[in-house]
Amino acid sequence: MYTSEHEWVEISGNIATIGITDFAQSELGDIIFLEFPAIDENFSNGDIFGTIEAVKTVSDMYMPLTGKVIEVNEDLNDTPEQVNEDPYKNGWMVKIKLEDGADQSQLLDAKSYIELIG
Repeated sequence: MYTSEHEWVEISGNIATIGITDFAQSELGDIIFLEFPAIDENFSNGDIFGTIEAVKTVSDMYMPLTGKVIEVNEDLNDTPEQVNEDPYKNGWMVKIKLEDGADQSQLLDAKSYIELIG
C-alpha cells in the first residue's frame, strides 16, 4: 500500500513496515542522512516521524498509520544509500505496532499510486 506523501506500507498482522517509495527516492536524489523517531514513540496518521536528507534537499516523512514505533532500521545510519538502492527491502525506515482499529482507508493500492505519480 502507498500514501499520497510517497511512503509505502507493508502490513503483516498488526505490524506495519514503512519506507519511502522508489519514486520518492528518485526525486530526492542521493540520500545522505536519515533522522528516525525513538522506539516506543507513538504517532498518529499524518504526524511527521522523521526527516530524510539528500544532497539537494531535506524532506519530512509522514506516518501513514496510527501506532507505536517498535523498530527502526539502524543500518541506514551507516549506509543511507540503501534507500536509493533498494527502497522496498533494505531501505525500509521503521516498523510500528498498529493501534487497534488503525484507519487504513486512506492508503492507496498500486494502481492508484501509479495514477497519482503519473
